[in-house]
Amino acid sequence: MPSTFSKNDEKSTVLFCYGKVKAETIKNYTYAILEPLNYNSAAIKTIKKTNKNVLAYISLGEVNSQAKHYKELKDIVLGKNNNWDSYYLDLKSEKTKKTLLSLFDDAFEKGFDGMFLDNIDNFTQFGPQKADKNELIAFLKLMNKKYPGKIFFQNAGLELLDQTNQFIDGVVVESVASSFTFKDKKYSLRDKKEFENYIKRINDLKSKFKTRFVLVEYADTKSLYDKIVNRLKKHNLDYFIGKIDLQTIPNFKK
Repeated sequence: MPSTFSKNDEKSTVLFCYGKVKAETIKNYTYAILEPLNYNSAAIKTIKKTNKNVLAYISLGEVNSQAKHYKELKDIVLGKNNNWDSYYLDLKSEKTKKTLLSLFDDAFEKGFDGMFLDNIDNFTQFGPQKADKNELIAFLKLMNKKYPGKIFFQNAGLELLDQTNQFIDGVVVESVASSFTFKDKKYSLRDKKEFENYIKRINDLKSKFKTRFVLVEYADTKSLYDKIVNRLKKHNLDYFIGKIDLQTIPNFKK
């Protein structure tokens, strides 16, 4: 595992941006998580000059209907996630695994330092893909062996850390201090007691597994942004705050 994730590092700056932005505008981030299809190797080289680690987004649980590999897998997906217009992947399928690994290869050939693994929570006890948990763990093991020295963040799936921790370098957790509801598209501050309980759980897991945690929070106004920062500033955790679509570099100055 790379030493980049030393728990003694100072608090990092983090960017999650899946929209296409100019490479030269992505600056001074410890972790920049990007959509790999938006950038060629020259752009990644530019981005790496002013950022410490550049990670490519990939979902291990779902494929969006607009993704380039959807056509390859559309006949073997398991069902639809209507929130995101995406379809559940079948990790039992050799074709699915081969397709995913080809996306890893493409990203690393472009110069990405690692991968951000989305939808890991789909494989937890209440997730839509809970029956495929063992297939997920097997894929992570294969991934870790195939790409030594690369950085891997998992998104959520905290209850699986006993099994996934040995294969990953960090964990991303969404909406700890904040809340977003898809039904009414509402941004808000999470209930204070819920927030305190969530932070305690994260700190306990951070201590137990000696791994890095990054929080992703959602805001649509400067006022809400400030409230989230105020909640998180006393906690030694890396965090990112942006809008739910993650399509731009956030600007909450106004």
